[in-house]
Amino acid sequence: MTAKLHQIIAVEKGIKNRATKHITSAYHALQKVHTMFEGQSKTYQKKDDDGEDLTDKTQLVQANVDEVLAGIAEHMTELIDTVATKDHANCHAKADVVVDGETLLVGVPATHLLFLEKQIVDLNTTIDAMPVLDPAYNWEMDSASGLFKSDPIKTTQKAKVEEPIVLYDATPEHPAQTQILTKDKVVGTWTTVMQSGAATAGRKKELQKRVQKLLKAVKFAREEANSVEAPQKEHGEAIFNYLLK
Repeated sequence: MTAKLHQIIAVEKGIKNRATKHITSAYHALQKVHTMFEGQSKTYQKKDDDGEDLTDKTQLVQANVDEVLAGIAEHMTELIDTVATKDHANCHAKADVVVDGETLLVGVPATHLLFLEKQIVDLNTTIDAMPVLDPAYNWEMDSASGLFKSDPIKTTQKAKVEEPIVLYDATPEHPAQTQILTKDKVVGTWTTVMQSGAATAGRKKELQKRVQKLLKAVKFAREEANSVEAPQKEHGEAIFNYLLK
């Protein structure tokens, strides 16, 4: 029975976990030579009829190297065959990346589509973090600098100045009475032009829309590529027939 590549990918992890668990267990078992792989049978014969009767002693062999290796071969054969089936199918697993009816990439391997998908996810995160122009200002692109510039904003510069005021005019009998007052006086004008290298809100929104379309297209292509037929490959038997003969 021929499976689809995506079906092989779906079961590969479970098979690998089972094989790894079994091989690890077998490795530890092979190190227990004195407790699992050795046994003995001891019988007692008393010297004369008056001697004490002692019970025979038996220690059974709990494991056999060939049986352990056979178990390893069984699990590894399943894993090797599964990965071989996947890898051979991957050689033919390709698809086009199509966005809005336009083919951007032709015949992209499934493994590369998976790589692209991860890169586009990272790119999407970067675009989401893009700064946008402050809507409080009216911006225009300056072709000379490549930056956005705001309309000129005029503000006044003030300074503290002292001015005397006459409280009482002078009379023949008394001099004039005055007082010094401090006032804010406009002494100049600032003209400020804001500059920014941020993106317009519309540009950011358009990029977010495009990256989502691209991500969707790559996912669709990957699913299409992974739907290729995956004929069963049997490499494990040949390997262990040689190894354990």
